[in-house]
Amino acid sequence: MKNIKTSIALAASAVAMCASTGALAQQAGAWQVGTGWLHFSPQDSSGPLTFTSPVNRQVPGSGAGVGNADTLGFNATYFFDSHWAGEAVVGVPPKFNLYGEGSLGRLGKLGEARQYSPTLLAKYYFNEGSAQFRPFVGFGATYVFYRSVKLTQGLQGAIAGQIGAPSALSSTSAKLDSSFAPVFNVGAAYQFDKHWGMSFSVSYIPLKTTAKLTTSVRGNVVATSEARIKLNPIVPYLALTYTF
Repeated sequence: MKNIKTSIALAASAVAMCASTGALAQQAGAWQVGTGWLHFSPQDSSGPLTFTSPVNRQVPGSGAGVGNADTLGFNATYFFDSHWAGEAVVGVPPKFNLYGEGSLGRLGKLGEARQYSPTLLAKYYFNEGSAQFRPFVGFGATYVFYRSVKLTQGLQGAIAGQIGAPSALSSTSAKLDSSFAPVFNVGAAYQFDKHWGMSFSVSYIPLKTTAKLTTSVRGNVVATSEARIKLNPIVPYLALTYTF
C-alpha cells in the first residue's frame, strides 16, 4: 500500500512538472521563429518632379503615389527573460508600383521597385511567460534600400518632352536613396501549446526617400531630375510561430 501511495505521488509530481514545463513557452533562452503575411500600406505624399540640370525648375502640379504591397515575412525572436526579447524581421522583397498624380496622373503607372527592409526590434511582452495571450510593444530600426528600379515608357517620354529631347533617342534611369528609419511596433501573441502559436503586430515606419533620375540622349547625360517621396508605411504582420 505504501509503495502504491508513493508511486501515485511520484506520478502526480511528474504530471505537474510536465504541465508546468509545457506552459513556460516564453522564458529566458527561448527562441521563436515565425512566418506569415506581411503587408505594406504606404501613407504616402510626394513633392513635385524637379529638374536639377541643365536648369533648376519644377514640373507644375506633378506628384506621385505608391501602391500597397504584400509579401511573405520571416521573423526570429530571442527571449532574454520572460518579458524582454529581441526580434529580427525580413521579408521576400515586395514590389511597389509608383503612380502619377496631378499633372502626371494621365500617365498612370510611372515605375516600380523592389524594397529591402531588414528590421531589428526590442520587444516587451506583458503578462507572464506561462500566459497563452501576451500583448507586446516594440521599438527598433530598419535599413531600407531598393533594387530593380524601372521607369515606364510613358514617364520617360514625358521627361523627354519636358527637356525637348527626341523620345526615340533618349532614355531615363532612376535610383532611390537608401536610409535608416525608426520602427514603432505593437501587437499580441497567442500560444496554442508550448511550441506552436500565432502573433499579430502592426508597425509604423516614418520613411522617406528621394528618386533621382538621369536622362541621356545617345549615351550622353542631358538632364537630371528628382522627386521626394514620403512613404510612412503602416505594416501589419500575421505569423504562425514555433517556440523552442
